[in-house]
Amino acid sequence: MTARLDLGGVIVATALPFVEDPNAPAGLAVDYDRYADHCRYLIDNGCRGVGPNGSLGEYSSLSDEERRRVVRTAVAAVGDRALVVAGAHGVGWHQATQWAQWAAEDGADAVLLLPPIVYRASRADIIDHYARVNEVGIPIMVYNNPFDTKVDLTPDVLAELAQLNNVVAVKEFSGDVRRVLELRTQAPDLDVVAGADDLLFESLLVGAVGWYAGFPNALPRACTEIVAMVRAGRIDEARELYRHLVPLLRWDSRTEFVQAIKLAMDVIGESYGGPTRPPRGALSSDQESTVRYAIAEALAYLASR
Repeated sequence: MTARLDLGGVIVATALPFVEDPNAPAGLAVDYDRYADHCRYLIDNGCRGVGPNGSLGEYSSLSDEERRRVVRTAVAAVGDRALVVAGAHGVGWHQATQWAQWAAEDGADAVLLLPPIVYRASRADIIDHYARVNEVGIPIMVYNNPFDTKVDLTPDVLAELAQLNNVVAVKEFSGDVRRVLELRTQAPDLDVVAGADDLLFESLLVGAVGWYAGFPNALPRACTEIVAMVRAGRIDEARELYRHLVPLLRWDSRTEFVQAIKLAMDVIGESYGGPTRPPRGALSSDQESTVRYAIAEALAYLASR
């Protein structure tokens, strides 16, 4: 059995900064120095760890060289102060296994792993996918995101995956908070981590151990405070803070979540968001106005506390 990880707290699916470079894909090169600064900023503000190469990190727009260097940058930036749970997503197990192997070699503590992407895998395909990556020997956080993958890792499937000795947790993003309790019953050894920012509070109350999060990129201190309050039994205070942040957190479950979170980072000004690589384009004017209004409301509340 692989060593258990302390997943309590907030692991941030890190946004990735780009800098203009006419020789880079779409004229945007990864700004590794800024990325390292951002990882340190998140840990300095109370986060438990960082998650490079998730969807928020635009992994699918990166070259293999860029993607591997992002993990190395995160590992070097946080050192032994925090966890690094690196995305190892691939179309098939042959790719995911390679990303998991490189993550292990480069010092990551664990990998976050979707089922096969760009393919609606059968149950047998899913089990085989995770079993193959399990052989690498690095702890695996399964990622259930049926919206993007069109594959729903239901509690019975996850209970079967939990029998693999390196599968230690699931990032639950089905949108159904009932899954947390179901999983605690069917797979009691599997840590359930809140995956949807706008179900954080509800998920924590019914047993999620932590949060693999998007919006703490922009507001790490306030977001980690919600988790700390719930764990300390300060439920009313946590609910009130969550209530004022949830209009922003809802963007994590929308198609334009990367653009919205990067905009929030830039508006708040404590970290750099910047542009996104294709296929992601800019927010519409209405979307940008909505995000900016939610940011202003959240900041006004935080200032008044």
